[in-house]
Amino acid sequence: MKHSFALLWIAAAAACTAPRGQRVPEAAREVIHAPTPEQRYLDWTSLRFAPEVYAARRERLAQLLAATGGGVFLAPSAAGRSHGATFRQEDDFLYFTGLELPDSVLAVTAGGVSVVYAPRRDARFESASRQNDFPGRPLADDPELARAAGIAIEPIEALLTGFSSIEPKRVNLTDTQLIAVWADLGRSLRQTQMFSQGPVYRAGPVEAFLSQALIPDARSAHDEVARLRMVKGPEEIAVIRRACTITCDAIRASALAIEDGVDERTLEAELEAAFKRGGAQRRAFDSIIKSGPNSLWPWRILAAHYDRRNRAMHDGELVIYDVGCELDHYASDVGRTFPVSGTFSPRQREALELVTSITDAVIDSVRPGVTFADLRAVIDARIPADQKPYMQARLFFGHHIGLDVGDANLADEPLVPGMVFTIEPWYYNHDEDLAVFIEDNVVVTADGCENLTADLPRSVGELERMVGGGH
Repeated sequence: MKHSFALLWIAAAAACTAPRGQRVPEAAREVIHAPTPEQRYLDWTSLRFAPEVYAARRERLAQLLAATGGGVFLAPSAAGRSHGATFRQEDDFLYFTGLELPDSVLAVTAGGVSVVYAPRRDARFESASRQNDFPGRPLADDPELARAAGIAIEPIEALLTGFSSIEPKRVNLTDTQLIAVWADLGRSLRQTQMFSQGPVYRAGPVEAFLSQALIPDARSAHDEVARLRMVKGPEEIAVIRRACTITCDAIRASALAIEDGVDERTLEAELEAAFKRGGAQRRAFDSIIKSGPNSLWPWRILAAHYDRRNRAMHDGELVIYDVGCELDHYASDVGRTFPVSGTFSPRQREALELVTSITDAVIDSVRPGVTFADLRAVIDARIPADQKPYMQARLFFGHHIGLDVGDANLADEPLVPGMVFTIEPWYYNHDEDLAVFIEDNVVVTADGCENLTADLPRSVGELERMVGGGH
């Protein structure tokens, strides 16, 4: 890029310094007007995992579709963006392809045939008035992309005329039982309402086609997709493990700034800077750091106003972290509670020890075959009767994580190795103005579970020593 700017400057200088009436050298004029070379998808990014990983996921999906009635599964991708936000692919499309293609659709048949329908070219790389800055990029027209991804890629126009490429003969969509899903179930819970009588959530050619073409009895593939996504492969667990490490290290770094008078946003700044230094691309969700009276309220209430989450904290209060980074599209979600003064009061200590004892009881009870209902029963048995009104864990104690911080799952499914979820018994006591929160991330193993956030202290003494460098 520097060389290009230098050549342009030389050419411009030649034009300005040439004697009146003398032609600018042809080479200089060619430099000025020479287009930037066309870009290629693989020049900018690559698949996170081997193509065989995504192919195996699609094969398992096809088997599930065949076992539940056949048909075709569709997962639209995210739309391209032009306002400067970094592109983030929809979870389901990414899970089955590994591709960051905009305005595309993945189709998988119960017979095991998979095709990605994509734009021939990437509109984000095109500008008629600024061709040197927007040199163009082929997508469906780039044969190397399909080879590298290990999946057929066809122009999006082919989808609009039917699935001729993935069925033995030309098929009218109205004659096909269609198992379809609106991508990103865990992130948005939209499922497939748009495919029947529900609204179209986003305007665009792909969404308009899907909303108009699908048959009335099209149904959701939520259960089939969730059954796959909720069991992580070793390649996914490795990334989640790294994301958890980055988040734990960031909490440590941020806790050094806790002291009387500091505001919540300052702690967020320290935390999120550490996310980036650790290699995370972004937050998994807006960081929740809440102190004093703010600590008593769930994030949805605190976020109801533009500037609410930035109070100054004071000695004697607690500050709660409920935070996570996103690394290579995978989330972490970790929580800890710190005393602003560096020392818990006796009552604060008591509440913290109650929460950690409940967390330990859950961790000890996790094993293959156990259900979330079983774990809730374990929690309920551990909560003293006088504390039950304040323990939200009786109703909710955790959630699956993966590509989403609330990853696609089947709530009643027995645990199996590879499932990753949070353990987060909440304690909100408005009668005493006391809230305590601890959240860990665990992965189910063959004979129990591994706490992926175990290296981040949560005992009274250890948490106290983390505050402000131990004061």
